[in-house]
Amino acid sequence: MTDQSAFADPFQGMASYQTDLFIPRYTLSSQGRWSLRTAPFSISSGYWTPAMPVHDMVALIRDGNTWMSTAPLELESQEIGIRHAGGHVLIYGMGMGWCAVNCALLPAVTRVTVVELDPDILELHRELDLASQLPADARAKLHIVQGDAYKYVPDLPVDLLMPDIWLPLMNDTRVEEVQRMQEKVKAARVYFWGQELELARHAVAAGRALDDAGIAATAVDFGLPLLGPELPDYTARLRSAARQHMRDRWLPGPPPPADL
Repeated sequence: MTDQSAFADPFQGMASYQTDLFIPRYTLSSQGRWSLRTAPFSISSGYWTPAMPVHDMVALIRDGNTWMSTAPLELESQEIGIRHAGGHVLIYGMGMGWCAVNCALLPAVTRVTVVELDPDILELHRELDLASQLPADARAKLHIVQGDAYKYVPDLPVDLLMPDIWLPLMNDTRVEEVQRMQEKVKAARVYFWGQELELARHAVAAGRALDDAGIAATAVDFGLPLLGPELPDYTARLRSAARQHMRDRWLPGPPPPADL
């Protein structure tokens, strides 16, 4: 007789990933080299939370690469910027648009400008019309323009700049790239995709501890008015993200902490 326990669901009893961020309804369509696809069930790691079951994940794909999705890693890696957004928010990279619509839903946000270079993404979003899923007041805040993140100059003061134009979670020129953007924008605050990992690897390379003081000093070195390091739980989140995603991508210099 076969032991049925050998075929037990290893994920039985494990809680599924949940978020209170707004996840738009997506039509699974395509435009140019881009397409939206869905995964009814997967096991996915968050940015700082452990792997857990995820249902009905939608992903934006180009040439076999996932550029954005509703996976926990993607949602959590933008969460700080979204939850602390206010005033005029400038987002570089349209992606799937859920970051922009979540910012627009916040009462503290007065305007959301999204700058996207790729005409196919812009056409895809004209078809998706995510704004139609928002209340009228939030919908009125959204402004989408075609432009280059390295050249765009806003016509209004920017309270928060959120660049997310990269495929990899980190790259060796990211800080310099964001500095180039900020030179033209002069935003009051900046929150860029993957900044926790960049702060961690640069802090360790500079011989600093990954504590509040070490992270704050590294943020000063970046010369950017970063949103995040002043938050009470930021260090714990940064360390968790580094533990899960840094792997062998530390910069040359002192070794990382043993618990990472």
